[in-house]
Amino acid sequence: MRYGVGIDFGTTNSAAAVYDGSQVRLVQLERTGAIMPSATYIDRDLQTSTGQTAIDRYIEGNTGRTVELIPEVIGETSEFVEGGDGETPAAVETTTTKIYGAAVVDSGLQGRLFRGVKRLLGDINVRRLMVFDTAFRLVALITPILLYIRNKLAEDIGQVNYGHLGHPVTFEGRDQFRDKTALGRLAEAYKYAGITEQHFYPEPIAAAVSFLQANPEVEGETLFTLDFGGGTLDYCVLRRRERHFDVIATHGIALGGDHIDQLLFRQLLFPLLGKGELWRRRGMDREIETRFPFEDYEDLLLNWAITYTLNQNRYTTPVLERIEQGGPGSEKLVRLRDLIQLNLSYLVFQTIKEFKAELSTRESAVLDIPELDIEIHMTRREFEALIAESLNQVRSSLEATLVGAGMSADSVDIVLCTGGSSLIPAVRQILEDYFPGKVVEHDPFTSVAAGLAIANYNGW
Repeated sequence: MRYGVGIDFGTTNSAAAVYDGSQVRLVQLERTGAIMPSATYIDRDLQTSTGQTAIDRYIEGNTGRTVELIPEVIGETSEFVEGGDGETPAAVETTTTKIYGAAVVDSGLQGRLFRGVKRLLGDINVRRLMVFDTAFRLVALITPILLYIRNKLAEDIGQVNYGHLGHPVTFEGRDQFRDKTALGRLAEAYKYAGITEQHFYPEPIAAAVSFLQANPEVEGETLFTLDFGGGTLDYCVLRRRERHFDVIATHGIALGGDHIDQLLFRQLLFPLLGKGELWRRRGMDREIETRFPFEDYEDLLLNWAITYTLNQNRYTTPVLERIEQGGPGSEKLVRLRDLIQLNLSYLVFQTIKEFKAELSTRESAVLDIPELDIEIHMTRREFEALIAESLNQVRSSLEATLVGAGMSADSVDIVLCTGGSSLIPAVRQILEDYFPGKVVEHDPFTSVAAGLAIANYNGW
């Protein structure tokens, strides 16, 4: 029996589904369910782990570990050294001196974690990333995830080498050929994973296919889809023709839930971790008072997969010195110290995601991080004010999609929203403002995988 197979490899999470012609079934990729983090962990023996196991190994290996970076040898230089004098010359000897680069080698690192690699696929300038002493191509970093998914599919329906494979309307990157570059890399990775019969399919269109399959009674010819995931915001406009449809327009921008999470971290937590605090240091002949150099920590805090690198002397010494000074604000630096030493950045981001989700169903919520003694109360209105610029991007890209389709909002019959970030009430309200009474919601986390499987079965 030939099943329809769909694989949704996402920036943040991935899912897979099969379709037998009458029913869609999600493949259980993790012990807890069908959704798995798009993460790869490679240890010093170059053995890989994927999904939640990869994240767990990363956290375990870096919690409480002091990072010591040692200089990397980038070359050697040799020179002749003559001994003796003119009357009694000595044999000529050669001395070799090693040339060191920046202190970039983490001698105690047990493994590297890679997440969000999908964002790099469209950047032609990023070809390889170093894993210890080995340069790994981007393709090699995502292949283990795709192979794991294929193996899970095999456990469900037997060996499989085909499928509809999701992709965003527009990949991240500055080059005009970013989509071609990214799709080429994805195709290669899927091939190595054993998926040789490949059919790439836009993710928002897949979500629409899933919705129309589950709701055959819905009337209307023109369907507008918003797919707001972890890394991208995609749109498409479809026109139905009986059981098939024509693609009228597609549009996408590099905005996702991960960007909003980082914004919340920056705006809500940075001031509680020492940003803006004063720091007294002894100069040559006087005491100098400046702002604590929090900007040195910001990027590493916002990228939890490399936050552990803050646990080295160049970062921890200023924090400890500021704590020893005491006075107002010192408790904030204690929080920063604990976040670094206990490697809590991943936990913080997970808490932010839960906080954001709670604000989608309630008028207020509490960002509670007891490990850092942080408790922040926020209303939904305050949250929406904080993400106002992101909401403006949703509006402007929506309008650009309509312009590309050559139609007005009144011409749309059905509006489908999917993806985790589409659950934000303000996003839903934007859609309601443009398309009153036409907005529906459909499986925000798994509709793409389901639609891919249906399209694969039907040969669309």
